[in-house]
Amino acid sequence: MRRFFAALAAEWRRSRRAWLFVLPVLIALTVVIGYPVFRALWMSFEKDAGLDPATGMFVEGGGAGFTNYTHWLLQQCQATGGLVPCPTGTLGSQFWLAVGVTLFFTVVTVSLEVVLGLAMAVVMGKTFRGRALLRAAVLIPWAIPTAVTARLWEFMFQYDGVVNRLLGTEILWTSDAWPARFAVIAADVWKTTPFMALLLLAGLQVIPADVYEAAKVDGASAWQRFVHITLPLLKPALLVAVLFRTMDALRMFDLPAIMTLGNPATKTLSILVVEQVRQGPNSAAALSTITFLMIFAVAFVLVKVLGANAVRTQEEQRKA
Repeated sequence: MRRFFAALAAEWRRSRRAWLFVLPVLIALTVVIGYPVFRALWMSFEKDAGLDPATGMFVEGGGAGFTNYTHWLLQQCQATGGLVPCPTGTLGSQFWLAVGVTLFFTVVTVSLEVVLGLAMAVVMGKTFRGRALLRAAVLIPWAIPTAVTARLWEFMFQYDGVVNRLLGTEILWTSDAWPARFAVIAADVWKTTPFMALLLLAGLQVIPADVYEAAKVDGASAWQRFVHITLPLLKPALLVAVLFRTMDALRMFDLPAIMTLGNPATKTLSILVVEQVRQGPNSAAALSTITFLMIFAVAFVLVKVLGANAVRTQEEQRKA
């Protein structure tokens, strides 16, 4: 019994020493992350200050319950046909329009970036003269600040810009609805595909070369080696890359905000939150909470359902 308590006391001393190292980090995270999150959640259940319709007097905010949430979620868009602004101008119509635009950008850009990034990673993984220079050149778009990228592509997509001159068209790329969306997609794919390629290249580097040599000896073609060796072994890195890019695309803000200058057809959830902050911070807090929950749900699906685990447990490694 004495040995048991001695071992327990020693374990407590070791854990206490570990907690002394971890505690400052936990305190910093609580202050930097925890407080803003709980503050935003508290604000989302408060009314915004404004004029009382009954008296015409300015009143301070008070308890709102779930009113801020229902304004965003339940007032559906009454317009028909396409992702266009509703004439009613309700918060709910703006929200569902922004959700559709955000999901559209996310699905299209991430899909294109996976295909192009995988192709770039395969090429950069080959051994040839000038490979280091190619890798450095590919990363240049990703290194450019997003604001600079937005202005660059805005100039290219102007009415008298490079794109219209090359295509021989007279399209208002940043003003019309669908041309503006395609312009944002092109700019985002150009900027972030190198990031996807970099993550996939790291996954390709850990695939043993002996596996490919054995497949060549067995007579497997290049396509068969890609389908049956590269893709299965690259799946963990591919899913992690898709997870990171999906989270990034769901909170897209600066690229469409700068490039299309407030075009409603490219208004994402992040842009809507920033606009709402100027009108009512408590309503904006509810919208940001809804956005967070939506992004969390997408991340949960990718991690749990698709198996996009960045770190595998020891049991999973033994099974593999």
